Amino acid sequence: MTDSAEIDRSDSDFLSEGTRCAGWLFCPQGIEKPPVIILAHGFAGERAFGLVDFARVFSSNGYATFVFDYRTFGDSDGSPRNLVDPIHHGVDWDAAIAHVRTIDQVDHDRIVLWGTSFSGAHVICAAARDKKVTATISQVPFAGMPKGPDTPKTKVSFWLMGRIFWDLIKTAVTGSPHYVPVVGPPGSSALLNTPECEPGYKALIPEGATFRNQVPAKSLLKIGRSDPISAAEKIVCPALVIAAEQDSLVPIDQVKYMASKLKNGEIHTLACNHFAPYRGEWFKENVKIQLDFLKRVL
Repeated sequence: MTDSAEIDRSDSDFLSEGTRCAGWLFCPQGIEKPPVIILAHGFAGERAFGLVDFARVFSSNGYATFVFDYRTFGDSDGSPRNLVDPIHHGVDWDAAIAHVRTIDQVDHDRIVLWGTSFSGAHVICAAARDKKVTATISQVPFAGMPKGPDTPKTKVSFWLMGRIFWDLIKTAVTGSPHYVPVVGPPGSSALLNTPECEPGYKALIPEGATFRNQVPAKSLLKIGRSDPISAAEKIVCPALVIAAEQDSLVPIDQVKYMASKLKNGEIHTLACNHFAPYRGEWFKENVKIQLDFLKRVL
């Protein structure tokens, strides 16, 4: 691993179904037509929340990187703000890939899709749609709706359904959604509220950044529209999966099951929680695995 390369960053926005999505292009200086890695965040995340660290490491090792915000998130346009919808996210991924193929500085024949958490599923689905993708990297990926002991308790589900129902009514009457918190402490009404969530999520947010800790409640209805396990059976490109053994959000057995469906996949596990691979020593170990994979497939 090296951090000696000079890196240029430029704005590179694109349209997805007519809505502007904000993108950053990182290019290593002195390398003609480098391979390019496209990155986007997980549930309610923004491109500035830790993804720049990955982009800079990849670019310092000779890869161009393209980091974007989904519509309604971060610096992108669209409303209602912060709507989590895997169908929309998938269209945004397809638009981002098409946009990258118009950028002269990069190699259009060597494109890697990189996703983390919820977007770890999106990249597998995108590769199933686009057979020209060279490889995928899924970090602590969402692997479909949990079943069995990981299913939310009945009273929690009733509470969530009440908030969703009210969102649908409020949106229909006023045009403005009813929001619920994204992250909070254990026992709170936040959607992500296991002990690791609040400190782990907020540690990704740069100092001075504005974070709207909310998503429309109807987002919960849409999560189940993501089916990465079925998509995993359809892709043939090399696919790396990084799983966290102490992940309280994504059951590791479910991630392993999804990875087992990949025809040309490999899985590495880290002895940490869901948010640890973004920072510190776990980040270093994590990107070392990813750089080794990139060297082999590119």
